[in-house]
Amino acid sequence: MKTIDEMLNLALLTPDEHQQISRWIAQADTPDEILKMPPLLWRAVERASAVMGIDDDLMRPPALDDGDSVDTSANPRKSH
Repeated sequence: MKTIDEMLNLALLTPDEHQQISRWIAQADTPDEILKMPPLLWRAVERASAVMGIDDDLMRPPALDDGDSVDTSANPRKSH
């Protein structure tokens, strides 16, 4: 829902589209039910997603580090 809210805040969705999409997502019990959203609403989400670069983010290869590395520059005795 945070992404849908951000799309509204960026004026990528109209308030009516946001309301309808939010309502659809809230009533859906499974991801499959979300996928049954009416095509008009899907197109609105797809347009907003394209502007936000969401697909690009999902297609980007993962970073080589896993984010668990420790910065040892302040204390050289610590190891990874």
